[in-house]
Amino acid sequence: MNFSIAATMYRLFAPRHKISCSWSLWRRLCKDLRLRGQNRTRESGAFLLGNVVEGRRRIVDYVLYDDLDPHCLDTGIVRFDGRYFSELWFHCRTHNVTVVADIHVHPGSANQSGSDKANPMISMKGHVAFILPNFAAKPHSRRNLGIYLYEGAKQWTTIPGAQRNAFFQIGL
Repeated sequence: MNFSIAATMYRLFAPRHKISCSWSLWRRLCKDLRLRGQNRTRESGAFLLGNVVEGRRRIVDYVLYDDLDPHCLDTGIVRFDGRYFSELWFHCRTHNVTVVADIHVHPGSANQSGSDKANPMISMKGHVAFILPNFAAKPHSRRNLGIYLYEGAKQWTTIPGAQRNAFFQIGL
């Protein structure tokens, strides 16, 4: 029998968020996004990796876009070359994880651009996309985070501010 006391306790006592991430991983991710943004001069982003259990996603790691495609940030905005998805899928198989969401930074607000809406990083219904405003400058809380759920056919649902805490947990 394979079980984890921590996982059991989490399921029993944690709220039923759609997606969650530890504080330490979130802080490290935001720092890396700021660094890759080269002092607020360009966008950066990452694929958020983890597991899906009972419809809930847990972020346990990430791969920065430019670690896969070294030129995807050269223009100042994210332009990820699809040829590099094979490296992402290899990483996922090797580490027994899946892409549970993606995140990228914007210079101003956390609103989706027309390009964001038309070009989802993962074009599968139910995919979650996060946008951090101000090139991931502190503070970076759920209040100013954009959260978008892909519905397919280039349609998105915006998770409203009042629902973000219930949708996304940063904590344990």
